[in-house]
Amino acid sequence: MDVNPPNLGVWSLGIFATTLFAFVAESQLTQYLQSNLGYRQPFFIFYFVHSSFAIIFPLHLLYLTATKKNYSLSSLYNGLNVALAKHLTPERTQSGGAMPAFPRFQFLRLVFALTIGITYPSVLWFFAISLASVSDVTAIWNANAFFAYLMTFKCKWEPRKFFAVSLATIGVMIVIYGGSSSTNVDGSVEKRNYVKPTAPLVGDLMTLVASVGYAFYQVFYKRHAALPSDPELRAERAYESIPENDDAASISDAMAFDAEDVVYPPPFGLHPNLLTSAIGLCTVSVLWVFIPLLHYLDVEPFVLPSSFAIVSTIAGISLTGVIFNAGFMVLLSLWGPVVTSVANLLTIVLVFISDILFGAGVQAVTLGGVVGCAVIVLAFALLIYDMTDKRRQINAID
Repeated sequence: MDVNPPNLGVWSLGIFATTLFAFVAESQLTQYLQSNLGYRQPFFIFYFVHSSFAIIFPLHLLYLTATKKNYSLSSLYNGLNVALAKHLTPERTQSGGAMPAFPRFQFLRLVFALTIGITYPSVLWFFAISLASVSDVTAIWNANAFFAYLMTFKCKWEPRKFFAVSLATIGVMIVIYGGSSSTNVDGSVEKRNYVKPTAPLVGDLMTLVASVGYAFYQVFYKRHAALPSDPELRAERAYESIPENDDAASISDAMAFDAEDVVYPPPFGLHPNLLTSAIGLCTVSVLWVFIPLLHYLDVEPFVLPSSFAIVSTIAGISLTGVIFNAGFMVLLSLWGPVVTSVANLLTIVLVFISDILFGAGVQAVTLGGVVGCAVIVLAFALLIYDMTDKRRQINAID
């Protein structure tokens, strides 16, 4: 059964564009909340936003069952059950016969590890966004592309990919050091961001640590969470001349069960959204303990939102945060960590534009900002060319 969209490329580009705009909106709303509205509760904001992740999987299930007549909750569950059992407990999954047992312990362990992996860089990001400018935080955060490449680099030298990632990193540095400030007539340095940062150096250092952590999270997801049937992993195995017999066997195994009650492979994006929602549930059930702890230690005294503007802004951050993280998890499955990371560098371009439209206006335009953004766009184009060329070679071999 074909459960993926007929044009995966169009879907991935659509998700990518939505993810970019969601990240920019989340960044601007978060700084507006903490700087303009004065509601400085970074951990509580993080907790609320990441707990909201829980809604994405039920919404996806509702969409599938409402638009696909041959999809039922049981068939979708059974398809995920087969996929997760084959992935997490392959040694205990037998061909044919009864439906394999859901790998409860292995799944919970994976979700807990993913929650830890995404929590530490995200908390640092929420703190940093209240200390430094949106442009600087966005630029440093998205330097995780270079760190992700270093973590995935094995023994195979890929000159084009290395050049593109290095070029993207150079573009980030140009934006940070050439686009965020300018020299006045009297020689003083003026920040080009309309919200004055309170501790830019501390915020930038926190974002750098968060960027490395987020790169590790992406690589961990690819190696341990992504299904073998995900497009990026299948392309990588084919490129490395690794047989894909496991995929064929998995599909054969799924067909050995009642074909009317199993949707396998799972529909496009369902597995990443399951993990995203599971991270949300893990966050809401475990990490709440830190809110009273931080209040007791006087690190972050808890204060309830005191106005409709604060409540509505938190709701906006939550909505855009859900869209960004759900889309990002899907793109990790489609493109892998390196391409996805460099793709997200385009948020720097959008933040730069948003600063011009909603912030300092034309004063935000600097030569370094324009050149840095152009270099980032060029680096992304090179990576996309490399990825499509690689897959074209694979199709030629097949």
